[in-house]
Parts: sequence; C-alpha cells; structure tokens
Amino acid sequence: MELRDRIDPHRVPRHVAIIMDGNGRWAEKQGEMRVIGHMNGVNAVRETLVGATEIGIEHLTLYAFSTENWNRPRSEVDALMDLLVKTLLSEIDGLNENGVKLNAIGDLASLPEGCHDTLLEAMERTAGNDRITLNLALSYSSRWEIVQMVQALAVKAKEGRIAPADIDAEMIAAHLSTAGIPDPELLIRTSGEERISNFLLWQIAYSELYFTPVLWPDFGKEELFRAVLDYQGRERRFGKISEQVNRQG
Repeated sequence: MELRDRIDPHRVPRHVAIIMDGNGRWAEKQGEMRVIGHMNGVNAVRETLVGATEIGIEHLTLYAFSTENWNRPRSEVDALMDLLVKTLLSEIDGLNENGVKLNAIGDLASLPEGCHDTLLEAMERTAGNDRITLNLALSYSSRWEIVQMVQALAVKAKEGRIAPADIDAEMIAAHLSTAGIPDPELLIRTSGEERISNFLLWQIAYSELYFTPVLWPDFGKEELFRAVLDYQGRERRFGKISEQVNRQG
C-alpha cells in the first residue's frame, strides 16, 4: 500500500508548517555552490505543495527567509532574492491552475523593491484561489512578530482604544502576522536539526513536531506523507489525560 493510501483523510492536519533546512549542505555534498541547493529547494517546494494539495491540507507555511538570514554573505542573499523573483514569476500560472492562494508573512517592507513588488503582484493574482493557501515566511522571525504585536497593542492602549485588561490570547493572535490562519497542527523541520529557530513560537504552542534527517532538496510528497502518518499516530491531549481524550473521541 502506498503511503498516501495509508493516510486517514479525516485526520489530515489543516495547517502544516515547514522549516526548510539543508539546501547549503545538499549543495556542498554535490560539490556545488550553495545557491544550487536553493535552486533545487524550489523543486522540493513544488512537489511538497502538490502533495499537500492531494491530501487536503488547507494551509502550508514555509520558512523561506528569516530576519537572521540577512546576515549571510551578500552574494548568497542577492542570489536568494533573485531566485525568489524568478520563481514567483514562473509559478503564478501553475498556482492558479492548481487553486493555490499565495500569502506572505514577515517584514515584507524590508525586501528589495523588485522582490517586494513581484511578491505583491503574485499574491494579488492568486487571491481568488481557495484550494490551499501557501504562506511564505519572508524576512520573518517570531521575536520580530511578537515585538510588532506588543507595539500595536501598546499604541491602542495608549490611545484608549483598549484597556490592558482586554488583552487576551485571542487579541494577541489577531495582531500576529498569521491572523486569520489556524495554528499549525504539525511542524516539520528537515536536515536533522532539532530546534525551532525563531519560527511561529506563539502559534506552535500545541503543534506536533517532526524532525527528519532528509535535506530539503530531497524532500517531497513521500516525505510529507511520512510526516502526516507519524502525526496521525500520535495522541493530541492539549493538557488533558488520555482517558479524557478517548471519551471525547
């Protein structure tokens, strides 16, 4: 039986987030420059998106570029921004054909002008699609996001639009980059690293974590299906005990 056929369609996570790691190491193993790894990583994005669509995942969030990544060598950053623009331009028609809505979270204003404009164009041209939403985390970090949220709420409190006592978990969530998007039930990280790297810290409070040694360019539908099957084999208790969860089920 194929992996896809073993997946329970009634228990597929609505939202899967992925820390795409290992492009550079993949390229080094091939004796290539790091940018070659990033280029092959685009193929992994494409195949993973297809797999997510096939099994009914509604939101796929990919950690594409963190605020800390700006500290990488200028040549690599420039190559990544150029690759992003070229990929967006070449993939828009395919996204529309497959019902993919493109969204982005992060400090988008910090992106180079051409990259920023192309991203907004791609988001606008796919805005009417509703089969799956692809969220790209660009110039994103969770600490940056939380600071932005705190500042926004502080301004509202100062202006008298809210009282400090009004601030609760729902209000905080509504002021994050992911407002309106369900929290991910499953977080995947590739390349064997087992850390969160400043990604969706608020949103993954109850996410299941799945770490795989597979480098991102080698990731695809089958690896996604393995992660979802692993997720479906877990018991999600949300602070309760097994007996309570089983009674509710």
